[in-house]
Amino acid sequence: MSRKRLIIVPVVITGVLLLSVMALDHWISRKTKPYIYHELKNVPRRQVGVVLGTAKYYRTGGINQFYLYRMQGAINAYNSGKVNYLLLSGDNALQSYNEPVTMRRDLIAAGVSPADIVLDYAGFRTLDSIVRTRKVFNTDDFIIITQRFHCERALLIALYMRIQAHCYAVPSPKNMLTVRIREIFARLTAVADLYLVQREPRFLGPLIPIPAHNTPDDAHSLIPNSG
Repeated sequence: MSRKRLIIVPVVITGVLLLSVMALDHWISRKTKPYIYHELKNVPRRQVGVVLGTAKYYRTGGINQFYLYRMQGAINAYNSGKVNYLLLSGDNALQSYNEPVTMRRDLIAAGVSPADIVLDYAGFRTLDSIVRTRKVFNTDDFIIITQRFHCERALLIALYMRIQAHCYAVPSPKNMLTVRIREIFARLTAVADLYLVQREPRFLGPLIPIPAHNTPDDAHSLIPNSG
């Protein structure tokens, strides 16, 4: 093989791989778009809002804007009656790091009733959070609360699992480039987990049904967002 071909072939392969990754990323965004809402008034009423956890503080000590926006979105969805319960799903791997408990503390301080908060301590990954909502908390029709890029990955998992979910997309911080790049690789992992490995949550456990309020008339119908 000539020296020129030794250079060209890796460049072509790299280009094809990059285009494939970008195409997959775009496909996930298009597939999940009908189930994402940016305006609270358009979000359908459901019994449970699943708040996907993240750290409250950056490693540098500053407060995490992603966390603040998710908490405010959860408060708004609860106070407006869009959801009756808030299921807080996050990482509890270390005694000193507990996302569900941190979220619970801040939501109670904001006026959410402790009786309307349910904790999922085993939401180590987005896949765990979504699947456990159905298999552990017996909820198959719920509102996910997180940023749009995260909505898309969470909804990909829900759609694959035939879980009837919609997502309330809360605002994102302005500096998103690094996060968005990481998200591309997270989506590749999610696709591999679903379509290749068929991965299950790290932990499941006994059924813990969330008590039922009055069920909305349009619940249990996977109706795409038309607005």
